[in-house]
Amino acid sequence: MSSVDNSVEEIPSEDAFRALLSLLGKGSSNTVTSPTGRPAWSKRKALVCTGQQYREPIARSLSEDNYQVYVAEDTRQAVETMRANQLEVVLLEGQFDAAEQGAAFVVREINVLRPAQRRRLFFALLSPSLRTMDAHAAFLSNVNAVVNLNDLNDLPRILEIAIREYNEMYRELNQALNLSPL
Repeated sequence: MSSVDNSVEEIPSEDAFRALLSLLGKGSSNTVTSPTGRPAWSKRKALVCTGQQYREPIARSLSEDNYQVYVAEDTRQAVETMRANQLEVVLLEGQFDAAEQGAAFVVREINVLRPAQRRRLFFALLSPSLRTMDAHAAFLSNVNAVVNLNDLNDLPRILEIAIREYNEMYRELNQALNLSPL
């Protein structure tokens, strides 16, 4: 019988832990992230349902903040976009396509989503009278956040904060279901 040398150089566990952290840190340094902490290639999909005067400024500011923006000009376009795309954010102004009651159709489309689908959608109401980030008004309006139209210049920052809070609220559930945050 031959003897086999089974001697293995033992590395102290503290050194092994530091080496592992170092390797993990190097791996993440190659990933380009946006200011929201998402990978730069992973843009949030947002649908803008507003009156004509707000469409372009909102779309431009969201696009500059790493969103893939869809702009609906009428109710039909909004509903088709919601059904065809896996949207993460819907922004709705109460006067959207007022002649066809567009806001009511968009709200109905969101309200008929199954709970698992609805949790994967951040729904914000743009209002001329409600206060920005008023949780009570959002609750009463059945939306995730309210943004006053006077605060549209800060819309990307407001959405960043509101979506971060939303993700924190669903963190454990998303982890249990192995879902990424919005």
